[in-house]
Amino acid sequence: MNYNQPKEKSMFQVDIIEQCKQNNRKAQMQLYNQYCDGMYIVAKRFLKDAADAEDVVQEAFIKAFTKLHQYKAEVTFGAWLKRIVVNKSIDFLKSKKQELVELDEVHLKVIDTPKDDKWLVADTITINDVKKAINALPSKYQYVVMLYLIEGYDHQEISKILSISEVASRTQLSRGKAKLQEILTLKNNGTRY
Repeated sequence: MNYNQPKEKSMFQVDIIEQCKQNNRKAQMQLYNQYCDGMYIVAKRFLKDAADAEDVVQEAFIKAFTKLHQYKAEVTFGAWLKRIVVNKSIDFLKSKKQELVELDEVHLKVIDTPKDDKWLVADTITINDVKKAINALPSKYQYVVMLYLIEGYDHQEISKILSISEVASRTQLSRGKAKLQEILTLKNNGTRY
């Protein structure tokens, strides 16, 4: 077993990032190739159109390379870049006022709410129903619900991404989940949304 492998990879990563800071095009291409597919998947969760998702990823990489001097390795480079992609996706949505894309079942996490949260929906509700219900939420709730439940960000991170307070993030999540439950309850009772 090679215990040095993670350290070697991390040193390799730091070396590439340092080379990218020096505008080394080969290193930038290497970093781009390493992260472009994963970042495209993140953008595609927010955007309906594949070309729009590609554009957002390109813009995110351009911003990342121009702001690389601000990267302090407090988080992984991938997490730092993902935040840029999420922000660019949300900015794009706000500018186009488009609805959030329906999520692939693969990417939808189980809604992880505390047991005392009274989050109950009928067993007849499908993943597709949940995806449609999230898309039916008002955008101020939709973004917080997606960032929290789907992308896994906490309230502190959401507050920074959306430029809102942590209290607003918690409130919007709570109201968003209540609205989501309401929509799913109406669906279960045969009412269309």
